[in-house]
Amino acid sequence: RGINKMNFAQIRSMDISNGEGIGVSIFVQGCPIHCNGCFNSEAWDFNGGKRWTIDTKNKLLELLDKPYISRCSILGGEPLAKQNMQDICKLCKEIKDKFPEKKIWLYSGYQYESLSSEQFKVLLFVDVLVDGRYDETLKNPSLKFRGSSNQRVINIPETLKQNKVILYCD
Repeated sequence: RGINKMNFAQIRSMDISNGEGIGVSIFVQGCPIHCNGCFNSEAWDFNGGKRWTIDTKNKLLELLDKPYISRCSILGGEPLAKQNMQDICKLCKEIKDKFPEKKIWLYSGYQYESLSSEQFKVLLFVDVLVDGRYDETLKNPSLKFRGSSNQRVINIPETLKQNKVILYCD
């Protein structure tokens, strides 16, 4: 797959459902977790979707460069899968460097406490982590920003500062 290892399923230029405010969302391709009832199972195949290229990244940055866009949400697939992590880390760093006022929301099936040191590096650029596997038996449509009650919406800067999980909202 060349220099860039990551593929992506889609980019939404105006997304109001995957974080606070109006955002741009990128859905990465590939997930090793395969939660039952996943809303995006077509993004499980790492070879599916479209290639992540410099042009695609530049298009995403252009979409973010609007005053009414307050965040970038990164979903999947699985952004923290080893095949996607390097590109996601670079992307998050570039977004923070270019738009420090914009929030980065990252959705992962991995739990915060079980992240590897390499996965953890990505969090240095993330504002909100929605963690944990989607559990169909705990599905609750009234929850904000998550699909099942076992998932958490974590305030990453505060969590890193206090060295314990601090919820963004419940």
